[in-house]
Amino acid sequence: MLKQLITLFIFVLATGITFAQSGEMNLGERVIPVSPADKFIDPDYHIWGASVIKGDDGKYHMYYSRWPYELGHMAWVTHSEIAHAVADSASGAFRHVDVALPARGKAYWDGSTTHNPTVFKKDGVYYLYYMGTTFSQEAEQPTSMKNKDWWGYRNNQRIGVAWSDTPYGPWKRLDRPVLDVSTSPTAPDALMVSNPAINVAPDGKIFAVYKAVGKQKGWKPVDMASSDSYRESKGSRVRYMVAFADSPFGPFEKHNETIFELKDSENEHMIAEDPFVWADDQNYYAIVTDIKGRFTGDAGALALMQSSNGYDWVQAKHPLVLPSKIPKQDGTFTEYKVERPQLLIENGTPTHIFGALGITVNGVHRGHACNLRIPLAP
Repeated sequence: MLKQLITLFIFVLATGITFAQSGEMNLGERVIPVSPADKFIDPDYHIWGASVIKGDDGKYHMYYSRWPYELGHMAWVTHSEIAHAVADSASGAFRHVDVALPARGKAYWDGSTTHNPTVFKKDGVYYLYYMGTTFSQEAEQPTSMKNKDWWGYRNNQRIGVAWSDTPYGPWKRLDRPVLDVSTSPTAPDALMVSNPAINVAPDGKIFAVYKAVGKQKGWKPVDMASSDSYRESKGSRVRYMVAFADSPFGPFEKHNETIFELKDSENEHMIAEDPFVWADDQNYYAIVTDIKGRFTGDAGALALMQSSNGYDWVQAKHPLVLPSKIPKQDGTFTEYKVERPQLLIENGTPTHIFGALGITVNGVHRGHACNLRIPLAP
């Protein structure tokens, strides 16, 4: 048996084939049940998602969204900022260091909010992509989706990029979105773009998967002086699109068709959400939230998707990455699904899943939010 394993290992080295490239990637079988130590939580803030990278200093740098606890969950769209934490090990413990991308004023397109970061390094530079937004009206707090001002912030979401030579910053930002809405009123992303999932493609270029919302028939912009219902401003179905660029700064050329679609899914409001993307030297990969259970059979689970070109996506041979209720070391399961998943990939191998986890507080759904780190076995 040992001789067979050595022969297989030599064959893999000689041919350059990886199990991921052969379509056999099975992240789900590598999931290790979580412990209380796997939470990154702050009593003063809601924390949403996290993108982690190993820095040149040998430490692990986490970029995450946070906003004041007392404002409630829905203030993510009005008061979020991207913070920075550091740990000696990918397993933690992470400690907050600074705010990487603070609010910079309503004169900027990302003046009130920075949210949902994802980071990678290319040619010695760290690139931090994020959602930014602003709105002329100060949001009434605690805010709600029933407030028209909430939709003003939500509809102004755009995608930006910041960059730095070190993971500590300072971070430079563009004064314009790196990915904006399409000018055609019938485009799937005519209203807003958000939730960037951006990485280096197999050919060394940049590819961006992003959340897109179009304008429904009869759409009207948010008018705070009007008594019109916010429903006229909220937009049409939620979909995902992909764009490609030669440079991390763009310009990005959009692929016109939506992705992660299935037969008979065109009337679904949303079937996939919160992708994380990466690539090897042959294929593109994505982890998405399986909203309806159409990919894994488990609504809210994380599903593995793959593509040979970045725009034709199919579920992988082993699609289930993480069930909707995450196993814990004590034999129980989390109450909520993990959202906004991000992988830590070292030497081409995923080692951890980081994601947002809601917690019920005094009967309030998502009364508090934290980050959950899910280890993956070698």
